[in-house]
Amino acid sequence: MKVLLIGSGGREHALAWKLAASPMLTKLYAAPGNPGIAKSAELVALDVADHAAVAGFCRDKAIDLVVVGPEGPLVVGLGDDLRAAAIRVFGPSKMAAQLEGSKGFTKDLCARYGIPTAAYGRFGSASEAKAYIRKTGAPIVVKADGLAAGKGVTVALTLDEALEAVDSCFDGAFGGAGAEVVVEEFLTGEEASFFCLCDGATALPFGTAQDHKRVGEGDTGPNTGGMGAYSPAPVMTPELVERTMREIVEPTMRGMAEMGAPFSGVLFVGLMIGADGPKLIEYNVRFGDPECQVLMMRLKDDLLVLLSAAADAQLAHMSVRWRDEAALTVVMAAEGYPGTPQKGSVIRGLERAGEGAEIFHAGTAERDGEIVANGGRVLNVTAMGATVSEAQRKSYAAVDLIDWPEGFCRRDIGFRAVEREGSL
Repeated sequence: MKVLLIGSGGREHALAWKLAASPMLTKLYAAPGNPGIAKSAELVALDVADHAAVAGFCRDKAIDLVVVGPEGPLVVGLGDDLRAAAIRVFGPSKMAAQLEGSKGFTKDLCARYGIPTAAYGRFGSASEAKAYIRKTGAPIVVKADGLAAGKGVTVALTLDEALEAVDSCFDGAFGGAGAEVVVEEFLTGEEASFFCLCDGATALPFGTAQDHKRVGEGDTGPNTGGMGAYSPAPVMTPELVERTMREIVEPTMRGMAEMGAPFSGVLFVGLMIGADGPKLIEYNVRFGDPECQVLMMRLKDDLLVLLSAAADAQLAHMSVRWRDEAALTVVMAAEGYPGTPQKGSVIRGLERAGEGAEIFHAGTAERDGEIVANGGRVLNVTAMGATVSEAQRKSYAAVDLIDWPEGFCRRDIGFRAVEREGSL
């Protein structure tokens, strides 16, 4: 099979790495890709925003499947336009991608179908949102309604912090994503990421992970796109997986089908596990980043077979097998992240570090034969072990071999699971 992978981050490098291992694969292209992805795929300079150009490339190269990595192209309808051109796609339609593209859409779906989630309000003006916040009190969560690269969420511990977050949204800090805000009840418990491959009718459970959103150790500081992750998530017992499927995923699949937007692709279920069970924090319509990296390390089965089955509505006949080992990834970020990262610094020692771990490129470029930082989250240093503690040790051993003074990382990724293991 000939495959076109859309995207350029660490998630896409992990997908390319796993797709390249498939005996079914005859050729892998990536647009635009990155220097890490170039080891597994031929990079093509396609304007992904030009859907006609993408479709033309697929026709010219006889592409059998397009795998869309990031949420942006899905939310603006790349999947629809490719399907209209008779090109197979792994990823949801524009209407179904609203599950991530509009937090208000998802909250309304939850209310309509009785899906457990935080109490909320949707607001199109700062004054209305602030009135709701003053009435409800803090702590409280303020979210830009649209896509904000993982940075449009403020967990406000004080009223002033919440009111400032509302002003930030409506003052344009997140562009059009903040034209409407969702204000939510503050949930307590343990967060977990749960994934399903979906084909419009069937949702196939596809692994668990936990990530670390805050930039600082001990889960302090501002939210980021993710500073590290590990899999599996110990909190997601078989009983909790079954409840999540029954109470959250299955009603969502039914609701989307009833509104004429059956969901096909990967459904990323962000959960809060509290005393009364799982509640939905948010949906994403693509693999998590950096959760994808640890899932791909643990997946025993052929990823291309699974994604093809999803595109062909054949998941009812599929199953998924996982390695027993744990996987852990550490994000190395550029100075200034999650604000304004410094770009252009040279990164050395990747070959040496790669002997004990997989190094997925997230925000790199090649300049004069050297790898340089070209984004906020730059590298995902990923390793496996019999336990999370062992995977953690291997990942940080590899991190310490990378020569990049301008980079930084958290040194406590996986700490909850390590503490659990230490108490056994």
